[in-house]
Amino acid sequence: MSLAANLLEKLDKWRPDGARASLEVADAQSGWTAVLSGDCVDQVGCRLWEVALRRGKPAEGDLAARAAAVAARVTGLLEPLRVLEVDPAHGTALLRSEAPGHYGDGRFYYELTLQAGGAASVRRYQAPHDGEPRRQQVTFNLTHETLGKLVGDLTA
Repeated sequence: MSLAANLLEKLDKWRPDGARASLEVADAQSGWTAVLSGDCVDQVGCRLWEVALRRGKPAEGDLAARAAAVAARVTGLLEPLRVLEVDPAHGTALLRSEAPGHYGDGRFYYELTLQAGGAASVRRYQAPHDGEPRRQQVTFNLTHETLGKLVGDLTA
């Protein structure tokens, strides 16, 4: 069974009590571990703070190529991702929503960080429309099916 399938199975039983909680699911066969941080899960979807993945063994290949492949593969989020920056010296790549979504009083966008060692994390941020540089991390909603696809896309 894949990490995404294991995760979906565990989501059926995970019900945070309204406070932020974490769910960790490991897949021994692939070496990947997913850690979800969220505060609401029901039969259809979840409200998440972060989706983090780590791998037991280092990722292979060029970080810039991996980042470009992830940007092309991840298609289940509200906005498509683009590679914003690759920092080989620190072994980090930053992907962000191609164009932020505009809702109410803010702009919302996803930020995905890839580590050369194989870790990845997905978060969502809100920035005000008024052009001020401050931003804040916010929760985001994913159906279970979309979350499974996202985990599969990031670990492929």
